Amino acid sequence: MMPLTLADKGTELTIMKIGGTPEVKQHLENLGFNVGGTVSVINITNGNVIVKVKESRIALGEALARKIMI
Repeated sequence: MMPLTLADKGTELTIMKIGGTPEVKQHLENLGFNVGGTVSVINITNGNVIVKVKESRIALGEALARKIMI
């Protein structure tokens, strides 16, 4: 398991765990990040990540991306 920030771009990955406070977990769940769900990395720049989740593109800062374990 590793944080989303270390993933290679262009890969489709399965979310294994989501960390953080209950509020952070709920926020990420509302964005479409669920354990067992898939996410495709589009681009990573300086730790910031752009991903495709459920047909939507979402940009995450490094702090939030580190809470998503793949």
